[in-house]
Amino acid sequence: MTQISVLADAIGARVEIVNAAAGDDAARAAAVTGIDLRAQGIRPGDVFAALPGARAHGASFAGTALERGAVAVLTDEAGRDLVAEATSDPVAVLVHPEPRAALGAASATVYGHPSRSMQVIGITGTSGKTTTSYLVEAGLVAAGRVVGLVGTVETRIEGIRVPSTLTTPEAPQLHALFAVMRERGVDTVVMEVSSHALALGRVDATEFAVGGFTNLSQDHLDFHKDLDDYFGAKARLFAEDSPVRAQRAVVCTDDAWGRRMAEVARAGRDDATAVRTVTTGGDSATGDDSAAGDAGGVGAAGADWTVTDDVPEETGVQQFTLTGPDGIARRATVGLPGRYNVTNAALAVALCAEVGADIDAAIRGIADVAVPGRVERVERGQDFLAVVDYAHKPAALEAVIGTLRAATEGRVAVVVGAGGDRDRTKRPIMGEVAARAADLVVVTDDNPRTENPAAIRAAVLDGAHSVPPAERGEILEIGDRAAAIDAAVAWARPGDVVLVAGKGHETGQEIDGVKHPFDDREVLGAALDKYRTAGPDGDHPPAAGGSHHGGKA
Repeated sequence: MTQISVLADAIGARVEIVNAAAGDDAARAAAVTGIDLRAQGIRPGDVFAALPGARAHGASFAGTALERGAVAVLTDEAGRDLVAEATSDPVAVLVHPEPRAALGAASATVYGHPSRSMQVIGITGTSGKTTTSYLVEAGLVAAGRVVGLVGTVETRIEGIRVPSTLTTPEAPQLHALFAVMRERGVDTVVMEVSSHALALGRVDATEFAVGGFTNLSQDHLDFHKDLDDYFGAKARLFAEDSPVRAQRAVVCTDDAWGRRMAEVARAGRDDATAVRTVTTGGDSATGDDSAAGDAGGVGAAGADWTVTDDVPEETGVQQFTLTGPDGIARRATVGLPGRYNVTNAALAVALCAEVGADIDAAIRGIADVAVPGRVERVERGQDFLAVVDYAHKPAALEAVIGTLRAATEGRVAVVVGAGGDRDRTKRPIMGEVAARAADLVVVTDDNPRTENPAAIRAAVLDGAHSVPPAERGEILEIGDRAAAIDAAVAWARPGDVVLVAGKGHETGQEIDGVKHPFDDREVLGAALDKYRTAGPDGDHPPAAGGSHHGGKA
């Protein structure tokens, strides 16, 4: 437990007892047992972190937090006044000019700095974070580690699943989670670290043993002003002046953004081995060299970990040779299709090695990993391949279509949309990528959130129609996602591929601010069951409510 006065000293806050009688400062000595941003989540003994917001100040909810047992409030000057109005009882207020900036340190202090007791591996980048995290977890478990996983799909503590709502939780939840992991004997934590988490301070006061970088391509430009700003947020995990700089780094240098990140990671380090680079010997399947320019200095040729002799099998399993800094060439296997998953696997092994795990054991561990919603096959006895994938960025969509195209001699259908209240500039690019690469594109709703679904589809369709007719696939517009999936399945012939892209592992669809139950894997499975019952009957017209937009000559 931590006393309020000790917590205030740790974060540089002023303790003020509002509504206190003269000389009454007993509240300063109260013991703090937790911290939370949500008034409804407060338990007795917690500090309520009341932050200023765009629509309301968190301190407006101080009354609820205090009723639930909060022993103090962390806030700014404006919040202090709101707390004083919310109750007539004496309350300890930790006044800080920037309470959000202090939240990470406050959370770590309350929970006893748990990340110091474990090796924390943070993985950032645009694509591949989730897959790489799962591969690292499997490699570490095979090497005898007790592992915690924090990610987009789920959080696991020694194999016990906890649902995730954010790629990276807010600082109070994250440090509380670390504390629970520490209590359960976890020695190594693998976590995805999003650009939002780095920019908003969600991982502040986390002590990273190793940082990993996958790649960078267009995403989240609704939040970041441009790709350089996006890169800068990712770079907080590696930059010399960053308070969350990882002690060591492993960076994929297959694209120019990676080579640039390696230079950032190397800056100011005396130990050259503190930064390891990984290459598969070519451009990243999910990056864009032209976007970053020539970073120089850390090219693929000088990488510490190199991939050669990669051989894909018809089943999607891939064999490759991985040579590490010790000069030993080891044969490795990854059970996921796509060359980008060879890159993810190589990065995963390098990350395992960087925390001292046995390399050969890690390689054995990654061989059979399956990742929910990432090139996940749905089998109902059909005579064509049906796959669900989380690809919701142009580069990732292009990569997964290319992977599936290479795995079949048949045609490829893609069901695709774009999320509402997110980066609008990538919507037409998604449509263009799909139209160029697939034989059938069914433009549908993803998570419209608070936007007009038809307007989102129109933007995706604009991109699809920008491709010359002779170079593009057939295009359908079907707003209802289940009907869109049905149409793609009905179109398929033996040997074809149906890809449902964008939502992957998600189990809900957010429409007009309401999340409805929807799992692409279940809906695709139901469509396949109908296909098996009815049997293929050749060409099919667009589903009810759909519109036809032509196709390749």
